[in-house]
Amino acid sequence: MKSLNTPDIILKSKSIGHPIDFKWTRKRIHQFLDPLDENIELENVLNGINHKATVGLAAALLEWIHCRFSGYTKSANDIQQRIEALWCSIDNPENTTPLFFDQNLDMPASGSVNGPIWIALMNVRMIDVRYRKGSYFIQNEIIGLVLLARYVTPKEKCFDKWFNDTIIELNRLYPSTYNYNDLDETDEAIYDSSNEPVICRDFFFNPEFEFTPENSENALTAFIENLDPKANPFLQLSQKAS
Repeated sequence: MKSLNTPDIILKSKSIGHPIDFKWTRKRIHQFLDPLDENIELENVLNGINHKATVGLAAALLEWIHCRFSGYTKSANDIQQRIEALWCSIDNPENTTPLFFDQNLDMPASGSVNGPIWIALMNVRMIDVRYRKGSYFIQNEIIGLVLLARYVTPKEKCFDKWFNDTIIELNRLYPSTYNYNDLDETDEAIYDSSNEPVICRDFFFNPEFEFTPENSENALTAFIENLDPKANPFLQLSQKAS
């Protein structure tokens, strides 16, 4: 993807080219597919960020996972396309088509390469669904993605520092506008995130990025303008946007 250079923090984590040396078991699969109620502290900090920040964090986490499995899978292009689509949907969900993935659940979450990728893309698919729907529970879907990205990263402490620093800033600059304790558990209420400030890739991966709403908007616009809509079936950018 010409618009992305591997972030220094991901290089420092030894994710690129490192042997696939982690264990992939049924217990791990369950941990990443059904993480609710087992990671309360993580749930609480993720519940504190708004919808566009959640989608941006999902894109950044998927990039960690993409880099980890670079050279090990033929799915690299598909993963890249979904990363691009997530950033475009932050500007406007109508810029993209739904991130459909394995709707019949035909692909098993097994194998130390295909398994983590399947779980990552399924999590991203559900984040996309909830974002488009305006679900107040969008943050629930990203917990497994955080745990997965950390688990497959060779230098977990490197990931931990990045994530902890990032989540502090997200809670400060992109706070959620509602309290989870007051939500309708039927998930029928619709939240409109269109007025939330946008977030950009530089926020997550560029230590020199100086945050202002204007800088974020300009960086996201520049990112989108650098994409090739013809090479990505998930993008449906207008002539002005592209």
